[in-house]
Amino acid sequence: MNKSIYIIAITVLFFTSGCGTQINSTTSDKSEDSQNESTAAKGTSDNEKETKTEDNKLKQVTDEEILIVIDQTAKPIEGNSFDFVIKEVPEGFSLTEMQWISNKSQVINTVQEAIEHGASGEKGFYISGNGEYSGFFYSDAMKGEEGQVKFIFKDDQGNELTWEKTLTLY
Repeated sequence: MNKSIYIIAITVLFFTSGCGTQINSTTSDKSEDSQNESTAAKGTSDNEKETKTEDNKLKQVTDEEILIVIDQTAKPIEGNSFDFVIKEVPEGFSLTEMQWISNKSQVINTVQEAIEHGASGEKGFYISGNGEYSGFFYSDAMKGEEGQVKFIFKDDQGNELTWEKTLTLY
């Protein structure tokens, strides 16, 4: 069992570490008033980090280079959830932590905890199967909460990038 968790974790880290390509086009947010929303947004922080490229040149890495899609479309399952897909991450960075923070609740999960939730079905952030599905399960009591969903990425040098988005749980 532990061996499969590590394989899943490696797969997730591989997919979330990105391939270093950059998208030059901008994306726009769809209305948050719709329950059937898919949101694609670049990171919202102005943090810039310097990182060395393969030829030891410094380049600026910004939170805006992260692209995450959040899908709040109703699903034919019991319970409440939204899905997310990490589409773009700066080269060398990988997902380390996911957070939901509102005035009423706070949920913070590491990638390892999310993998465990994917296997057990426990509430909170989850990554299931081979890393193909990821999302956030929450209780009925959290419905209607407006808060911030945050994704924290780190590189080998300890540099940190944060992507965050305000949304309402349906």
